[in-house]
Amino acid sequence: SPRDLKPKPLHLWLLLIQIGGALAAYLLLYRFDKIVAEGAMVCVICPTATAAAVITSKLGGSAASLTTYTLLSNILAAIAVPLIFPLVEPHTDVTFGIAFLKILSKVFPLLLAPFFIALLFRYYIPRLHKFLLKYHTSAFYLWAVALTIVMGQTTRSLVNSTADVTVEMLIAFAGLVTCCLQFYFGKRIGSAYNDRISAGQALGQKNTVLAIWMAVTYLNPLS
Repeated sequence: SPRDLKPKPLHLWLLLIQIGGALAAYLLLYRFDKIVAEGAMVCVICPTATAAAVITSKLGGSAASLTTYTLLSNILAAIAVPLIFPLVEPHTDVTFGIAFLKILSKVFPLLLAPFFIALLFRYYIPRLHKFLLKYHTSAFYLWAVALTIVMGQTTRSLVNSTADVTVEMLIAFAGLVTCCLQFYFGKRIGSAYNDRISAGQALGQKNTVLAIWMAVTYLNPLS
């Protein structure tokens, strides 16, 4: 129910980690290797995956809480990325407004449009809404297929890359570490608000496709 989609103090803490953690990851790593730093930053600042609510529900968490944070984190990313990324990789031809609209154009069809359509069905076409609710778990399998495709694309780009293997290994390791830390801090904060599963998935499960697009568009594509 839309009434359940209420921002809570928990969501504020998670949003602070999404932005503060991304900046911290870059500042800690950029002197060591700029590309690795960019990869780690993208892993943190990237918003929550659109399918995370389904996974959270299967794990016994609050789908409503996760959906609320998914909406907030995507809006935050659309605002923060155009502000932060140009400082890392300057693009003179990309203004804040252009970058904001470009990110929003990626987020809207994936997240906001389906959300508004679902509300439309709920209030104006209740029979169709009730019918579709029987198949809400289909999102899990759609996510699995999408993830497989992304893994294939990533593997292909790595195989065709001319970059040093050591750099690629370091980027992978940075991604692993940031992933584990986000799950850890999400669950720790969530435990304080009796919402451990939802908070862990909110920080740890990312919109991988959007992360890749942001890195290719605004940063070093290898990141």
